[in-house]
Order: sequence, then structure tokens, then C-alpha cells
Amino acid sequence: MDPDISIMLQSPSSWGLSEDRVRVELSPRYNRRPLPEYEALIAESWSQRCLLNPWLFNGAKFRIHSASLEREESGEGSGEGRQESGVLLRLQLGLTCYRDFMGTNWAPWAAVLQQRGLAELGDSQGYLAEPLGVGAMLLTADDSFVFLKRSERVGEAPGKIDIPGGHPEPKAVAVGIPEECIQLKDLSEELVVQELFFSVLAEIRDEVNLPLRSLHKPILLGIARNHTSAGRASAEFYIRCSLTSEEVNQFYWEGGPEAQESTNIVFIKKEEVLRLEESAPMWSELCPSAKGAVKLYNLVQPA
Repeated sequence: MDPDISIMLQSPSSWGLSEDRVRVELSPRYNRRPLPEYEALIAESWSQRCLLNPWLFNGAKFRIHSASLEREESGEGSGEGRQESGVLLRLQLGLTCYRDFMGTNWAPWAAVLQQRGLAELGDSQGYLAEPLGVGAMLLTADDSFVFLKRSERVGEAPGKIDIPGGHPEPKAVAVGIPEECIQLKDLSEELVVQELFFSVLAEIRDEVNLPLRSLHKPILLGIARNHTSAGRASAEFYIRCSLTSEEVNQFYWEGGPEAQESTNIVFIKKEEVLRLEESAPMWSELCPSAKGAVKLYNLVQPA
């Protein structure tokens, strides 16, 4: 496997995991463990990044601590799944922020934090921010996947080919609470699951400028880790779109709320995506988040 990525969790069936198959546990136990000697470095590195990139902004994020698949207890859930019925995904989440992500996962000292985490906590990621991302393998009505060429101005993987994606947002769950004041007690675990699945649709709407009515319900393929950012995890989804690639292209060039994050749209046929890892030139153009999503799509091959 490409050293940039690894698979943290994979759907056990080709049906993927629907929203009713996911449970969330929120606890401050799942927050980043601070190291006092690094907190000033984190703050200073953020200040320097903001001076260089004034369009950067901080915000609350969900921190992923762990994820596991387990058999559903008798009587739990709606029983509406197909092959995945009886299997639940449990996510253990805390809170973090984008500033801490850039000052830990993306910092020059990230490897040191991982080594200390493993030695001192038994968890290489324990001192890292680990914000959970989301990404979409978006398939058009004429069987092409949608990729975006990232702007040179974005904080991560500038100029690389990516999939639509971003983060689920705590502020979308804790409505009316200032973002810097959000605490875990303000969040409903059920609403966090809803936000996880809705956020990937919102990213497609905002980055590709597609109407939500054109998007089918997201199916979770699994979770991939990006080792260029110290193993940061992203939940990768498969989503069908009722529009053709030509129609998607027209919407994209009209420009959405986050149009500045990309400079071009790229369509790759489904059969080519299944062979993408074998295509060295194209594969090398993908950023790690896109590689992880493609890998999970090829492993699961959703029905």
C-alpha cells in the first residue's frame, strides 16, 4: 500500500454503512492530551501560519479517538440495513480545533509527539489533534467520479487532485453557542451522527456547487489515515449523483460558496478509478485524502 495512507476501518460489506448503522460516544476522555511544553509552540506556529495565509481561520472540530465494528445487540437499531444489518460502527469522539491540528499533526515535531504518545500513553496519536475529516467518492449519472484540483492557497495539499470533502462541524450541532465556547455537554450524540453524514453532502454543495436534491444518501466506505499529516483520519463516503458529468461541470463553473478552494474539476471514469493505483502518473497527483478514498472504494466496491 502507498506509504502516504493506511486503512483504519473498512465496511464489512459492499453495501457500506448507512447512517442508522453508526453510533457515536462523546467524552472528554477522547480529547487531545496536552503537553505544557508544546502549547506555546502550537500557538506560535498558528500565528505564523496566519501571517503567511490570512485566509486561514480556526474552528472547533471533532477529534477521533477510536472506531470499531461490532455486532448489534438484540433489539438495537432499525433493522433496515441489508448485508450490513447486525453490524454497527462505534466512533469515540472528543473535541479539538483546526489550530491544534496545524500545530500537532502538521507540525515539524509531530513525529516526536507520536513517539512520546506511544511511550507515555500507549497511543501514538494521544498528543495529536486528530480532527475527523470527511470525503466523497462522488459518482455522476454517467459513471464518472468527481475530483477537484486544489488551489495553491489552501492549507493542506495545495495544487493536488482531491475529492470533495472537509470536516463535520460541532457548530452545526451546538446551534446558538459561540464556536469557541462549545463543550461536549452541548452536543447530542444522535445529532453528531446526522452531522457526520450531512457534512459530506454540504461539502459537495459548497465546493462543487451541486444542489442537495441531486445527491443520494451517503454510504460510509470506511476510515482512512493520512500519514503525511501524522495519521489524521478521514471518513470516506460513496455518493451517487443524479446529474451527468456535463451537468456537474456546468454547476461547478458557476461557482459555489467554497469555489476558491479549487481551480479545476476532473472527471475519471469508474473503470479507470478501479485501476488508478496502477497508474503511477495519475496516482502521484492525488493528495493522500483522495488516495485513501479511492483505496476504500476499490476495497469495498459498493453495490
